[in-house]
Amino acid sequence: MPKLRRLVLGRAAACKQQGGAAAVEFALILPMLLILLLGTIEGSLAMYDKAVITNASREGARAGIVARNPPLSEAEIRQVVQAYTQNAVVDFGQTRVLPVVTINQGLLGTNATLIVSVSYTFQGLGLGRLLGTLGQPWVMNARTVMVYE
Repeated sequence: MPKLRRLVLGRAAACKQQGGAAAVEFALILPMLLILLLGTIEGSLAMYDKAVITNASREGARAGIVARNPPLSEAEIRQVVQAYTQNAVVDFGQTRVLPVVTINQGLLGTNATLIVSVSYTFQGLGLGRLLGTLGQPWVMNARTVMVYE
């Protein structure tokens, strides 16, 4: 019986030693896991903001091509785009960066077209600000071309 007791106590001591090794391993892995998690969140926010500015350019182009008398002015089309992005872009209460809207006329064959381009500087949680600090902000662009009705 004493031999069995020593064997059980030996395993308990080994488990305690393993607990310390697990804590050290977790401390080494934790920064990589946090970077992976924050990178996933940041990438998701960037994809969402890209979808928002893409839809905003579509809404602006759609508003501009609809047959109206008088047609919408460029300022009114810009207002449509900025109103769409105002509450949809995720900014976490930071200084709001309005998208830059460019409106051009063009031709597609013999049809007149309206081209609405939207450019937005992504801020995000940390990556956008980090890239801005390094001198190369993350600028997202969306462009929509629609034929006038």
